[in-house]
Parts: sequence; C-alpha cells; structure tokens
Amino acid sequence: MRQSCHRLLEHQQAGEEEPPLYSPIDRISVVPDHVAREADTKLTRYATTEEDEATLRELLLSLQRQVSVMSMNLSQKLDDLQRGDRQLETTVALCEIRTQLQELTKSVESCQSEVSEVKRDMVAIKQELDTVQQVKEEIEELREYVDRLEEHSQRRKLRLLEQGLTFFLSYAILAAVLGMLQFGYNTGVINAPGRNIENFMKDVYKDRYGRDITEETVKRLYSIAVSIFAIGGMLGGFSGGMIANRFGRKGGLLLNNILGISGASLMGFTKISHCYEMLFFGRFIIGVNCGLNTSLVPMYISEIAPLNLRGGLGTVNQLAVTVGLLLSQVLGIEQILGTDDGWPILLGLAICPAILQLLLLPACPESPRYLLITRQWEEEARRALRRLRASNQVEEDIEEMRAEERAQQAEASISMRELLCSPTLRAPLLIGVVMQLSQQLSGINAVFYYSTSLFTSSGLTEEAAKFATMGIGAIMVGMTLVSLPLMDRTGRRTLHLYGLGGMFIFSIFITISFLIKEMIDWMSYLSVVSTLSFVVFFAVGPGSIPWLITAELFSQGPRPSAMAIAVLVNWMANFVVGIGFPSMKALLENYTFLPFSVFLAIFWIFTYKKVPETKNKTFEEILALFRNSNGSLRAIVGCGRRGPPSSAPPAAPFPGPGQRLTMGSPRARAARRSHKGRSQLLVSWTEAQCSPCPYHHTTNVLNLCD
Repeated sequence: MRQSCHRLLEHQQAGEEEPPLYSPIDRISVVPDHVAREADTKLTRYATTEEDEATLRELLLSLQRQVSVMSMNLSQKLDDLQRGDRQLETTVALCEIRTQLQELTKSVESCQSEVSEVKRDMVAIKQELDTVQQVKEEIEELREYVDRLEEHSQRRKLRLLEQGLTFFLSYAILAAVLGMLQFGYNTGVINAPGRNIENFMKDVYKDRYGRDITEETVKRLYSIAVSIFAIGGMLGGFSGGMIANRFGRKGGLLLNNILGISGASLMGFTKISHCYEMLFFGRFIIGVNCGLNTSLVPMYISEIAPLNLRGGLGTVNQLAVTVGLLLSQVLGIEQILGTDDGWPILLGLAICPAILQLLLLPACPESPRYLLITRQWEEEARRALRRLRASNQVEEDIEEMRAEERAQQAEASISMRELLCSPTLRAPLLIGVVMQLSQQLSGINAVFYYSTSLFTSSGLTEEAAKFATMGIGAIMVGMTLVSLPLMDRTGRRTLHLYGLGGMFIFSIFITISFLIKEMIDWMSYLSVVSTLSFVVFFAVGPGSIPWLITAELFSQGPRPSAMAIAVLVNWMANFVVGIGFPSMKALLENYTFLPFSVFLAIFWIFTYKKVPETKNKTFEEILALFRNSNGSLRAIVGCGRRGPPSSAPPAAPFPGPGQRLTMGSPRARAARRSHKGRSQLLVSWTEAQCSPCPYHHTTNVLNLCD
C-alpha cells in the first residue's frame, strides 16, 4: 500500500495521470475492509507531518475518484451480467413459446378436422331431416289411406253383416254337419247297451276258453270298447289339418266317409263273427272318422258361413252332436234296439250318416276361402260364393278374403312347429287348447258315457235311469237350439262364462246329493235334476263354443294346424275321462264330481282373464287382437350418448342413414344402437323368435345428432 502511495505521489509530481490502483481484475472486485483500515492507519501516520497534509488530501481525493470509477465499472459489469441473464431467460421463454405454438398449431389443425367432420355431420343431419320430413308426409298419407281403408272396411263389414241364410247355404251346412251327427251318435251309442255288450263278451270268452270270465275283466274289456273310440279320435283329429290342406275341406269329408262305412260295418257284424275284437277295431276306425269330422266340419262351416251368421251356424255343429246323442239314446232303450239281438244293429246304424253325406255333399261347393287363399283359384271361389250367397254380388266376400290373405301371406303354409314357436299365434293356440279342455274335463263325458250307471247308483231303477239318460239328450238338443240365436247376440265369451259357472254350481249339488242320498230318499231325484241342469249349462256354453272359437281364432294359413292340435287335445282328454272315470268313481265314490268342480273353476277364471270376444269380427280383426296384445308395432327412439365403439352391444352392423330394412334382415331385430357417436331412430315391427315373420313392412332408420 505504501509503495502504491509513493508511486501515486511520484506520478502527481511528474504531472502524469494517476495510475490505476488496481488492475482491471481488481476493479471487478470490491476493496476489503481490512485493506481500507490499513490504508487509514498509514495515512494517519503520514499526516503527522505538515508537509504531507496536502499530499494526503490530494491522495484521498484521487482515491475517492478511483473508488467511484471502480463502482461505476462494477455497476456496468453487473448490468452487463444482468442483461446476459435476461437474454438467457428470454431464449428459454422463446423456446417454450415455440413449443406452445407448435402444440397450438396441432390443436388448430385438430379443430379444423373436427369442424370439417361437424360440417359433414350437419350436411348428413340436414339430409336426414329432409328424410324425416318425407317420412312425416308419408305417415300423413298413410293415415289418410288407413282412414279411407277403415271406412271402406266398415262399409264392407256392414254389407257382410246384411247377408242372410240362403237355401243352398243351408243345404251345404246340413250335408256337412252329418259328420258331427256321426260323432254324437257314436259317443252315446255305447252307453245304453252296455249290459248287453258285457253279456256278449262273457259268452264269447266262455266259448273260446271254456271258462267264465271275471267281472273285473269284463269291465276292463268294456272300458276298452268305450275308450278306444277316443284313441281313434286322437289320430283322426291330429291328421285333420293335413287332410284339409291336401284334399280340401269338402274333399276330406268325402274321403272320411270311407272310414265311417268301414267302422260301422265292423261293429254291425261283431255278433255274427262272434269276436269282440272286431268291436274294438270297429270302434277305433269309427273314432278316426269322428276325429276327422270334429276337425273338418267346424272348419268348413266357419269358412262358408257369412260373418253375421258364423256364430249361430257354428252352433249347428253342437246341435248335430246332441241330435246324434239323443238318437243313440232313444234307439238304445230295450223297447227298440237295447236288447241282446238288437245292439249290433244299434252300433251298425252309424253307417247311415256316412252314406247320407256321400250322397249329399258332392253337390256342395268347396270352401271359397280354401279355393282363393290356399289354392289361388279365384274364379272357382267366386262361383262357390255365388252359389252359397245366391247372388252375383260377392265382391265384399272376395275383398274380405283378400284382406285376410294380405295379412297372412307369410302364413300361407305353416307347420306345427312354426305354429308353436310363433309368439303371435301361441296365445290363440293356448286359448283354443284350454277351451277344448274346458269341454272335456268339465265332467260332461262322464255323464255321456256312464249316465245310466250314474243314475242307477243314485238310487233309480235301471229302466228309470235309461229314461233319465234320454232326458239328457233331449235337454241337450233343446238348449242347443236356444243358444243358436244367443251366440251372435250375447257373444261367445259371455255364454261360455255362463255355462262354466252353472256347471260349477250344479257339480257341487251333484256331490251333495251323492253324500246324503242314503239319509234322505228324495235326494236321488235331486241328483237327477242337478245332472240335467249340469247338462243344460253345458249346452249353453262349453258344448258348442270350443269348436266354433278355435276355428275363429286363426286365419286361413294356421287354421288347419291349430284345429289339428286343438282336436287332438280334445280327444286326449276324452280318452282320459273315458278310461279313468270308472276307477275314479270307485276311488272317490260320492266325491266323484269334485275334481270336475275344481277344473270348472280354473276354466272359468281363464276364460274371464284371457279369452277375447269374437262376435261379429272378421278373421283379420280377430288376428289383430293378438297382434296388438303382443306389441307387434313399436316406435322406438334411441337416446344414446357419444361413446367409444366398444360401448355398443355386439350385434349386426347398423344400417346407414336412410337405409330401408325388411323384416327378413336380422338387423331389424335391433331397436336401439349407437353409430359413430350418433343416436339412432328405428321404427320396426317385432319379429317372431323361431319362425318366419308374418309381416313384410319396411323399417326406417334415421340418424339423430346428440
């Protein structure tokens, strides 16, 4: 420091500029405190001399200037350093901004692509809105068309309701119902000569084996003769649909008479041949004949009858059955043919209805519905209608048949399996089957087959019991005649409910009379009155309605198969009652009719809940009842949100905008689905699960923006 001061003084004395105290490097640094203090100490030491005061003053001033310069240089350096830091930060910030700009550019490009997609969607939406508008206009046109069609249908229906009963229609119905008379006759003919037939079996057995047959075996053989008729009926009823489709309604009835003649001949020659197995075989053949009749005759009558007379003329089926029952009971009394020599003739008289039908039926026309819908023979159908209606104005009938044909085009030929699988047809099939069961499991067959023994067990003499059985037939005929006008006035469903309800009440009375007949003498007459009343209510409802309503519930396509199934069930129940009633009577004794009471209650509830009214309704209207109840027509709006494609349920590819589907496509099963983030609007018809869909309507698919 001292040397620095001396150099400073020397330079000042020489007039030179002051040299820097420090090197540029020193200028950058700050003077330490201890150096300053050392300088102050030495300066103080030199200040002791007076000569150095001025020098020191100058030195201090110079030192101050140098410190100021150093401070300025230091500040400048600091400023330079600060500017360098800001530049570095700016560079980093610019890099970040550049990166953000690149990302922003990518976002803008993505937005531009999305905007383009939105524009395309808007164009598609506009097109679809135009399609919606077109669909609305089409719907309005369809509504107007439907209104006109309904008005036209109502006028046509009114004209159909004005049709009356003509001579030739009456003749055709009379010729056809001879088959049902055959059924009724053979149902009741085995009842009255039961004792004579058992005696014949005993004689044959003794002659054949040289020993007497037990009473139990005789009863079993007689039960076989009774019930094998129902086995044949099952076979005939089940094949009725096939026969009807292959040979026609009229053709099937004509061929069926061959079986009727064969069966009646076998039964008539049973005693001459001295072989009761011939009786069994004859009863089986005549059972097949009657089974076919129960399927073909109601079908034929329901198809040729006018709309307003279909119920009453359908009841003629049951009238023929009851007349056949009454005829068999009257001829079966001992004073006529109910003897050991006369019973083969009684059974052989079943040949008469078959021969009479063979003579009368050829002059009758084939069913116009069969000719037009099944065979597509329009001119033959028109000729048949002109003969049946006795008029050349048959366009209303043709239009009604055409409407049924259009509604059931896919059912022109439907198999048993398709009938069972179709949701639309399953409900009417169930109703038809239960209605047939309500006829057979009501207990009426027990009365028909075993009425004589039933009255005998009630306390009547055998002769009085036979006359009481005749009373059953007479009441059946009378009440069936009464129900003829009521069928189209009161309705099928109402009459069936009345019939089942009355039968339920009097079945309870029959059970009560059986229980207390030994305590009170006149209770046997209460049993007879209750049984006759039971028959009265049967004739009002369950006697005729099941045959009629089963044919009414189905259109032309499924009708033969449905009738075959329903008749098969009827004959199966007939067989079960015929073979099981004697055992049930022995087991339950006085409570024999109690199971029938339970069945009647169940059938009444089912009829009240499920059976529709078919009075004055066309076949197309009846079928529409079951279509509507199954929700066939549905309008569904999908409200799906945007989501990934994986969120959509696995299914067939969704149709494009405006694409039309037919019900043949499996894609028509999907009612709601998402397609590229757009909701879908689908108007569709419900399709059958395992059968060809009976509807051929188109389906509109519209894409909607969320």
